[in-house]
Amino acid sequence: MTPTFRPATLADTSALAVLIDIAGDGMPNAMWRALAAPGQSTLEVGRARARREEGGFSYCNAVVAEVAGEVAACLVGYRLDDPYQLPDFADLPDLVRPLVTLEAKAPGSWYVNVLATFAEFRGQGIGAGLLRAAEAEGRKGNAPAMSIIVGSWNAGAARLYQRAGYVDVAREPAILPPGFSHKGDWVLMVRSFG
Repeated sequence: MTPTFRPATLADTSALAVLIDIAGDGMPNAMWRALAAPGQSTLEVGRARARREEGGFSYCNAVVAEVAGEVAACLVGYRLDDPYQLPDFADLPDLVRPLVTLEAKAPGSWYVNVLATFAEFRGQGIGAGLLRAAEAEGRKGNAPAMSIIVGSWNAGAARLYQRAGYVDVAREPAILPPGFSHKGDWVLMVRSFG
């Protein structure tokens, strides 16, 4: 079946929370655990964050792919500030410090923060379709380039981005949650429009 792409709505925020956790290999869940109130599910925290209308991680910045009326995938993207002001690292969780460092190396780019597809919908070109949708937004917003950060352990995602014209431009050692099964670097990949 052919996917359709549309802006996310509030009704999509539960699916967005799960997809964001998939994209982050469980790291978002680890961060949401620290924010959860007693008795609150980490996915409830993720859903509440996706329901916000401000900030990068918001349904307002998301596009979903639907197959037969079901959310199959999502992309969360937005333009990075230019100039990019690094925040006080003491205020940031250790896990996100290398990611913020890499974001600062692509000021003004259209940043693909999240790209994830549910397993049963993979291999159907949905990720490539979402990247094309993000590129259209980047061009419409006069961004000079597209940017994305991928874990060095995620070879499949890196191949998708390379096929879409992204190239490695910088790396930072990943700081990962205890018990995380992967090791390696976060890799900033950029696709220039020029």
